[in-house]
Amino acid sequence: MAEPSLVVRTDGPVATILLNRPARRNALSMDLMRELIAALEEIGENRDIAAVILAGEGPVFCAGHDLGEMVDRDINEYRKIFDVCTDLMTTIQRIPQPVIAQVDGMATAAGCQLVAACDLVVASEGAKFATPGVRIGLFCSTPMVALTRAIGRKRALEMLLTGRPIDASTAADWGLVNRVVPGDQLPKVTRELADQIAEASGFVVGLGKAAFYAQIDLDQPKAYAYAKEVMSMNALASDAQEGMSAFLEKRKPCWTGR
Repeated sequence: MAEPSLVVRTDGPVATILLNRPARRNALSMDLMRELIAALEEIGENRDIAAVILAGEGPVFCAGHDLGEMVDRDINEYRKIFDVCTDLMTTIQRIPQPVIAQVDGMATAAGCQLVAACDLVVASEGAKFATPGVRIGLFCSTPMVALTRAIGRKRALEMLLTGRPIDASTAADWGLVNRVVPGDQLPKVTRELADQIAEASGFVVGLGKAAFYAQIDLDQPKAYAYAKEVMSMNALASDAQEGMSAFLEKRKPCWTGR
């Protein structure tokens, strides 16, 4: 019986999604992207899950699109592939739970895009990141969108124009990665980060995540106008009232998810 290309496990308030195509370097086939979207959407509806860890089986986190599906297609087929890929990246940021990429090994092309689209990233010391499409005649135009927003124009262009990989420490310095840890500590540190997130109200975390992405590309006056309205509504929520009261009373808050 064939191994599933995607494995989802839940342990307490944390869900782990494992890309499970190691023989294909966890390449993002159409089927895998659709499975990943469905898994994320299902998790997004589950209020018992507070955070998501996205990892890859084997020595490569994700090698990007499955090139076996990229040859001899017509324009509409290519558009469909990139439509589904875009839907995947936006779903990661649309669901209320923070998604943490746990990166070991290479993350290239759309695999690097996948990392850049995640809310947080923990990488092993041996991880590397690249957008090498220019070297095979297919510029990484869609990975460019997430990458530029994560690391800025000049650094993104260097990666896009050269195709040269960067190591984990450089990725952290450039803002693509939050933390770099020894490989044997990667699962532990990633889980600790997920558990720290899970300590907060899931309702408030989801509200804050949505607000972050809504304001990030607005100019400053519009961003403040939007954020102050969100924060005013947040202050009325039961969990906000409980959290502030618990702080004043020096006790642990009891979240209700409202």
